[in-house]
Amino acid sequence: MSGQPHILIIDDEARIRTMLRRYLGGEGFAISEAADGSAARAILAREPIGLVLLDLMLPGEDGLSLARHIREHSKIPVIMLTGKADVIDRVAGLEAGADDYVAKPFHLREVLARIRTVLRRAQPTTAPGASAAEEPKPGEILVFPGWRLDLSRRDLSRSSGEAVPLTSSEFDLLSAFARHPNRVLSRDQLMEMVKGREWAAFDRAIDTQIVRLRRKIEAEPSAPTLIKTVRGAGYIFAAPVTRG
Repeated sequence: MSGQPHILIIDDEARIRTMLRRYLGGEGFAISEAADGSAARAILAREPIGLVLLDLMLPGEDGLSLARHIREHSKIPVIMLTGKADVIDRVAGLEAGADDYVAKPFHLREVLARIRTVLRRAQPTTAPGASAAEEPKPGEILVFPGWRLDLSRRDLSRSSGEAVPLTSSEFDLLSAFARHPNRVLSRDQLMEMVKGREWAAFDRAIDTQIVRLRRKIEAEPSAPTLIKTVRGAGYIFAAPVTRG
C-alpha cells in the first residue's frame, strides 16, 4: 500500500464519483464513495477517513449540514464540490467548516492539487519557507486570555479544558496571530505566514476564515477583543500571549 490517506467521495452523481475514484485511485489513494448523507455518516463512523470530497447539493441532508457534522466531530479535512458559481455558496461552504472548494466542472488535476495542498496544511509541520523559529517545538503551547493553543498537537482548548475543533486553515491562522500578538498583519502577510503561495486559494476568503475564528474564540464575535480589524491595514491580535 502507498500509505496515502483514505478519501471519501460524497456526491449523488455516479458519473462524478466514478471519475474521481478512478483518477484518485490511480494516484495511490484508497477511495470510498457515498451518494447521500446517510451513507456518508455510516462510512465515517467505521472507516479511518483522511479527507472528504463533499458535494454541496445532495438529496436529503445537504452538503453544508454534513460539513458541519464532520467538523463538529472530527478534524478531517473537507473540500467542497459545488456546481454553483455564486461566491456566496462557496463562502457558505467555508463557514460550514470546509477547508477548500472546487467548482464544477473541474479538472481532475486541479482536484488532486487541492487535495495535496489541504493535506499538507493539515500536517503539524513547518510551512515551506517558514523560518526555524516558526517550527513548533515539542510541547510548545501558547496561552492567551481564556485559551490554550497547543502548536505541536494542533489543539485549541478553553482554560476550562474544553476542546474546540478548528479546521486546518483556522488553526494555521490562529497560530499566525498568536505568534505575532499586538502587531498589525495585512492579508498578504497572513497568507505568507500561514503557507506562502500554497494559501493562494484562500485569498478571496481570508476574511471569512477570520469571521469563523471569531465565532469560535470571541465572547462577542460582533465586537471582537482578540482579533481586531485595523481598517485599511489588516488585522491585529490584541491579546497578551505567553508560553505555557
